[in-house]
Amino acid sequence: MKHSLRTKLSLSHIAVAAICVFLISIVSNFFLEKQFRYYVMQNQEQKNSRIVDMIEKQYEADGKWETGVIQNIGISALEQGLIIKINDSAGKPVWDAMTYNNGRCEQIIAHLSENMISRYPNWKGGFLENSFSLTAGGESIGTVDIGYYGPFYYTDNDLLFINTLNKAHMGVGLFSLFIALIFGVIMSNRLSRPIVRVIHTARSIAKGYYSDRSFERSNTKELSELIETVNGLAGTLQNQESLRKRLTADVAHELRTPLAILQSHLEAMIDAVMEADEETLRSCHEETMRLNRMVGDIEKLSRYESESLILNKSDFDITELIKRILQNFENEFFSKRIRISYQGEMQMLYADRDKISQVLVNLLSNALKYTNEGGNVEISTAREGSETVIRVKDSGLGISKDDIEHIFERFYRADKSRNRMTGGSGIGLTIVKAIIEAHKGTVAVLSILGEGTEFIIHLPQSAE
Repeated sequence: MKHSLRTKLSLSHIAVAAICVFLISIVSNFFLEKQFRYYVMQNQEQKNSRIVDMIEKQYEADGKWETGVIQNIGISALEQGLIIKINDSAGKPVWDAMTYNNGRCEQIIAHLSENMISRYPNWKGGFLENSFSLTAGGESIGTVDIGYYGPFYYTDNDLLFINTLNKAHMGVGLFSLFIALIFGVIMSNRLSRPIVRVIHTARSIAKGYYSDRSFERSNTKELSELIETVNGLAGTLQNQESLRKRLTADVAHELRTPLAILQSHLEAMIDAVMEADEETLRSCHEETMRLNRMVGDIEKLSRYESESLILNKSDFDITELIKRILQNFENEFFSKRIRISYQGEMQMLYADRDKISQVLVNLLSNALKYTNEGGNVEISTAREGSETVIRVKDSGLGISKDDIEHIFERFYRADKSRNRMTGGSGIGLTIVKAIIEAHKGTVAVLSILGEGTEFIIHLPQSAE
C-alpha cells in the first residue's frame, strides 16, 4: 500500500518524538530513581544520627533519663516510620515503641510494605533494626535500637513525589507528540506542496504541454533544484519542439523547390510540351544533386552526433593544417576582398586530423559567409596549460543574444529567411560541437550583433 509523502513525514515526526520521549523517560527514570534511592538511604542515616544525638542529650548527670522527652522523640520517630527501643548501660529498657504502641508500630510497617510493593511488585523487604551505642562524657550509657522497613522505604510523600514526576513525564511526552504532529503536518505540507506541483508540471510536459511551468518557491536546496530542473527540462523540450517544427518547415521548404522543378519538367516532357534535350536533363540532374546534398547533410549530422563516433587520432602540427586550409579558401576570401590573417607557431596536437580539419572548414565557411566585403577574419593558436586554444574571429554580422544560445542546435539558423545562400543547412556548427566534444574539448562563442563573432576552441594536447 502506497502512502503520500505528507503522511510519511507526519508519521516520521511523531515516531521520532515518541522514540525520543520514550528513551528520555527511561533514562531519566533510571537515574532519578537511583539518585532518589541514594537520597532516601542517606536521609535514613542522617535521621539515625539525629535520633542518637537527641537521646544522648536526655541523659542527666545523676544517671537518670528524661523519659518524657525521650517519649516525644520516640513518637516523632514513629511518625517518620522509625521504631526505636532504648536500653540503659545495664540492659534495662528505658523506652520501647513496641511497648508504647505495638499496634501502631505494626500498622506503620504494614503501610510501608504496601508502599514498596505498589512501587516494586516483586519487592522483598522486611523489618530491619540497627543498634547504636549511647555515650556521655566518653562513657557508655546504653544503646538505642532503631528499626525500620528496609533495606529502604518510601513514605507517602516520597511516593507522591515519584508519581508526580512520572505524570509530568507522561504529560511532556503527550505534549511533545502533539507538537511533533503539528510540526510534522506543517513541514510535510511545505515539503510536499512544491513536489506535488512539480508532479503536475511533469505530467503536463509528458502530455505535450511544454509551456507549463512550476512557480513554487522553496528554501530547501534539493526541492529548489528539482523545480529548476523540471522547468529547465520543460524549456528544453519546448525549444526542441520548436526546432522540430522549424526543421519540418525548413525541410519542406527546401524539398518543395527541387521537387516542383523536377515534377514540372517531367510532366512537360511527358505531355511533349518540352523536349528531353541536354539542357532540360541537366536542369533535372542539378535538382537531383541538390536533393542528394540535403540527404547527405542529414546523414552527416547523424554520423557526427553518434555516440560511437570513431576518432583516428595522430600527432600533427595544427599550424601546418590551418595554413593548408587557408590556401584552399584564399580565392574565395580574395573575391570578397576579406583580409584574413593567422597568428601562431608550430604546435603539435594529438587528435583526428580529418575531423579537426572539418571543424576549421566549417568555421571559416561561416566567417566567409557572414563577413561583408572589406571585412577581416583572424585565426590564432596558442598553448594554455595542457590545452591548445584555437580562435576564429570575424568582423561580420554578429549574432543576437536570442540566437547565440541556440546556434549549436541542429538545423538552427539565425537567418529565418531559410535561404541557403545566407543561412546554410543549419548543421555546420552542430557538427563542430560534436567533433570537439568527441575530443573531450569545448567550444564557446562570443558575439556582438553588428560587430562580429569569435569562436574559441579548447582541445587537450595529450592522448587519453
